[in-house]
Amino acid sequence: MPCDDANATRLIDVSTTILPSVTEAPVSAVRSRIMRSVSTKNSGPELRVRRALHSAGFRFRLHDKRLPGTPDIVLKSRHIAIFVQGCFWHRHEGCRYASTPKTRQKFWSAKFARNVARDVENKRDLEALGWRVIEVWECDVKKERFFDPLLDRIAELSRA
Repeated sequence: MPCDDANATRLIDVSTTILPSVTEAPVSAVRSRIMRSVSTKNSGPELRVRRALHSAGFRFRLHDKRLPGTPDIVLKSRHIAIFVQGCFWHRHEGCRYASTPKTRQKFWSAKFARNVARDVENKRDLEALGWRVIEVWECDVKKERFFDPLLDRIAELSRA
């Protein structure tokens, strides 16, 4: 397609609306698209935990909707539910990834408070049903040695 001035202008306008400059905050439609693209299932840390558990011989169910909070990984025979939590979304205390955005702080504070309250409620509901709950944090999965403490915790809960 030949590039005339009208097409060039249209292309420039589209690029600035889709990808705002670094200095300005994204427009709400762009931010919505970015936030919608954040996956709740099959995240990188979750896949890494699943691969590690599977290679250690564990067999599990994924995202069991019958359980409160839809745990990421369910070790049904051991009655253990595992949540692989993102530090940003679930406010991992003391973690550098649990930052708060500088824009719309009131909105973000309320959203994070709801997430944390929901996590506490889901854990309480699972424990009331006789399940044991393990939270694996995104920052821990990024470390090379996250798996041994996880195995120790599963073994400890299996004995209990």
